[in-house]
Amino acid sequence: MESGTEEGGVSMQVEIKIDSSCEETKVIVLASSMTEEVAEIIARLAEHEPHLISGIQDGKLKVLEETSLIRVYAGSGKVFGVTEEGEYVLKKRLYELEELLDKTKFVRISNSEIINLKKVKHFDLSFTGTICVRLSDGTAAYVSRRYVNKIKKILGV
Repeated sequence: MESGTEEGGVSMQVEIKIDSSCEETKVIVLASSMTEEVAEIIARLAEHEPHLISGIQDGKLKVLEETSLIRVYAGSGKVFGVTEEGEYVLKKRLYELEELLDKTKFVRISNSEIINLKKVKHFDLSFTGTICVRLSDGTAAYVSRRYVNKIKKILGV
């Protein structure tokens, strides 16, 4: 797939090759010399380094897969991440995790909790003014009144 773009009066071509045998994404910048434009492209690519989520359980540090997280919540001055393997103390703040986690899979349901939509068993709408969320590990979480309309919009209710 190729396209030509005009950036600030400078012509630039963009070429994308899709190869199913490719195991890792590779970006090549081809230019006649190091220009401000090339430096800016490199800087933008560097901004998208992967961010790891690590948690501590029983004095051991473990890198947590985003997909394994059921919920993330704040309590007792700490932030916790819950997976099928248990609960971990996280070093990041809740707002940092909200920015970091995939917004198509994770949603904030209160000032102190973010849930993984892929780990929800069901939503119970029978509670007046709030929503009870039953998660895959059997726990129940409650959507605060402030976030009810946001969750209803996501659910199409």
